[in-house]
Amino acid sequence: MLIYRISKILIVDNYAVLSEVLLKMHSVGICGSDIHFWQNGRIGDFILRKPMVLGHEASGTVFKVGAGVQHLKPGDRVAIEPGVPRENDEHCRTGRYNLSPSIFFSATPPDDGQLCQYNLHNANFCYKLPESVSFEEGALIEPLSVAIHACRRGGVTIGSKVFILGAGTIGLVNLLVCKAMGASQIMICDLSLNRLKKAKQMGANFTFAVDKNTSAKELSQKVKEALGGAMPDISIECTGAELCIQAGIHATKSGGVMVMVGLGKPFANIPMLEVGIREIDIRGVFRYCNTWPVAIDMLASKRIDVKSLVTHRFPLEEALKAFETTKEGVGIKVMLKCDSSDQIP
Repeated sequence: MLIYRISKILIVDNYAVLSEVLLKMHSVGICGSDIHFWQNGRIGDFILRKPMVLGHEASGTVFKVGAGVQHLKPGDRVAIEPGVPRENDEHCRTGRYNLSPSIFFSATPPDDGQLCQYNLHNANFCYKLPESVSFEEGALIEPLSVAIHACRRGGVTIGSKVFILGAGTIGLVNLLVCKAMGASQIMICDLSLNRLKKAKQMGANFTFAVDKNTSAKELSQKVKEALGGAMPDISIECTGAELCIQAGIHATKSGGVMVMVGLGKPFANIPMLEVGIREIDIRGVFRYCNTWPVAIDMLASKRIDVKSLVTHRFPLEEALKAFETTKEGVGIKVMLKCDSSDQIP
């Protein structure tokens, strides 16, 4: 688990892949999908059939570069986009390379991830970090990109009223991006009072605590009351829970948009008649595309601050403890530090 693709690392002086860089990994965040693969061995049709290195929220330092790499040099600090197209198919040609069925994606079967000491990656998907952006912020560009893509898909703009379902990492970065894009009213719900407290600190206008006895219609009614009888233009579902999907549909205004970010069970019971009668657009979100430059600019300009999302840090050697902490739902973002000589954020 400590070193990825040892054979490639040992022959790196002779490797012929001109467009790759060898990275010395620094910070890798643990995502919910990492926990799913660790515990269940699959997410939908992505099935683990052999051992796989986890981790796709990552940053590091360029150690060596392929002969064809011009924009990076050894010593550059970079954020790593984990999805790399393998072919120039119709999705890539239209700018939606995240939908390419053959895409390489770190820590998704059969492709290994970045939770290691050294890793090879396509240089075109490594983005130089400004001095003002830390390694941990660089790693958090991955979940931040999910939010940027979700808000783009939902059409968040100046004056939008947005209801976010789920106040985990993805819900909270959606909150930050909604604010940055000009949303005027942002509501968020969660089971955890601590996470809702964090959401309030980060700028949520209204927070709603839910429990096992809360119904979807009750939750949507609370949202409507908080808005003085109005309804959200956009709901962003970040949990995958059936109740939240239902509540998001009930809460969204007629003609509004429901954005599906959370990954839950393959099938869910949803009020399709209401979707049709009220013309609610349901838009899926699968990862992201064309987001890293925007995310870096947002962080460098201080329009968005993600630093407080990191609540726990572990050295790579304590990876199992870090995964257990994430599984237990303690804190928000758990970060693994892969460079034993540099444990700073």
